[in-house]
Amino acid sequence: QVQLVESGGGSVQPGWSLRLSCAASGGTFTNMRMGWFRQAPGKEREFVAAISTSGERTSTTDSVKGRFTISRDNAKNTVYLQMNSLKPEDTAVYYCNVVRDLWPGTPADYWGKGTLITVSS
Repeated sequence: QVQLVESGGGSVQPGWSLRLSCAASGGTFTNMRMGWFRQAPGKEREFVAAISTSGERTSTTDSVKGRFTISRDNAKNTVYLQMNSLKPEDTAVYYCNVVRDLWPGTPADYWGKGTLITVSS
């Protein structure tokens, strides 16, 4: 069973940056496409970004394109989400997961507890 632990969340002001990390265990990380998702208060969980097993290919949803970058370190079994120019509408709980494809980023059923990002002045 794959286990995922997200970290790096916090409260920031608009325009600031954060980097989220997701440590994976219980599976062969180099065989896993990985993705980030988020769920804002009162809304459904949505896809944010995904990355191929090698890290050479990525996909990003339009609302964060140019601001968020997904990356991975296969030696550390970790996937990252670098978030720049944060906006209040980025406020959400962020989750990582294994994905079955890079677009639309169909998630598997390995949800972790997530990490909360609050963007407010």
